[in-house]
Amino acid sequence: MSLTDGRMEAVLSAAVALCFLLTPGVHGDSLTILQSPEFVSFQKGDWPVSGEKIPDLVALTMGFSVQEDLSWPGLQAGPLFQRPRANVLVVVRGVDRLALPHSVASYPLENPVPFTLDSVAETIHSLFAEDTPVVLQLAPSEERLYMLGKANAVFEDLPVTLQQIRARLSQDGSVLSSLPLNSLSRNAEADLLFLSEVQVLHDITALLQRHRHLAKDHSPDLYSLELSGLEELSRLYGVDSPQYRDAAAILASVLQKFGEDVYGLYGNSAVVEVVTVKSFQAPLTRKSRSILESKQISNPGSPYNLAYKYNFQYAVIFNIVLWLMIALALAVIVVSYNLWNMDPGYDSIIYRMTNQKIRMD
Repeated sequence: MSLTDGRMEAVLSAAVALCFLLTPGVHGDSLTILQSPEFVSFQKGDWPVSGEKIPDLVALTMGFSVQEDLSWPGLQAGPLFQRPRANVLVVVRGVDRLALPHSVASYPLENPVPFTLDSVAETIHSLFAEDTPVVLQLAPSEERLYMLGKANAVFEDLPVTLQQIRARLSQDGSVLSSLPLNSLSRNAEADLLFLSEVQVLHDITALLQRHRHLAKDHSPDLYSLELSGLEELSRLYGVDSPQYRDAAAILASVLQKFGEDVYGLYGNSAVVEVVTVKSFQAPLTRKSRSILESKQISNPGSPYNLAYKYNFQYAVIFNIVLWLMIALALAVIVVSYNLWNMDPGYDSIIYRMTNQKIRMD
């Protein structure tokens, strides 16, 4: 091959690589819909969605209202009286895209800022407080777990801290016996963090299979899982390392099976989303503690059991209560004044008849 042919081949390779980088939807953070019932219609297309709008998107898929309209063509309005039984959102940090075998739709993610589903959890807690909704927000890397509702007892044994998950990995039925570890080590700290997150996904589905009644009640369930094991592996070994590639392949297959299992447990009436983020644009600032210290908290968004944040319906409720109290107070004052200044001889039939009888006698 001549020098000119070599240069031409190099130019063509560079052009192909450039086109591959500029192709929309190939690289960059993404939102992938793993599972979705028929009545929740996601349209296939290259419509970007902002990271800060994902809580609104989750609320709309569950049939809840949001403060601002979501002008995004990827989700179409569904039946008014039909909503999914559960919504499962898995956030994977450290990778922009996973090679998931099967999915409903995938969209590019813009403005990947940290977000939480606290607003959706508050809505479920306020509407279905007397039922048994499962509201589980979990981040194994930060040892953060939020639960609320009467279904807490089911997930109390779920391992959260790294020490608890390490002990779980050494027990019978752990994922170490079924996963092809390849280049991953059972002794490295970053590898154990990744394997612990895989173990948590396995334990959640195992608990749901043992307590199927939670998936058959009328209250919707919410799962929010944040996985950062791949991010730690990329920092330690690099994105081109065999450990990172093996972990990404394992996580893709595990998430696919996790979505299928949850979708089947909820009677094909669950939405499962996967958000892949290479890195967030701003660090998470919320401080938290483990919910295992308390049986139940009234506000899952506040680790110190503080009151709820300001709600847009507060002004309406405040005005209704205020003016109703003022009207009742004025009515009591007017009635009391009239009773106090009433003349028994003229204003009362009883006293009027009595007076006439006395006059006749």
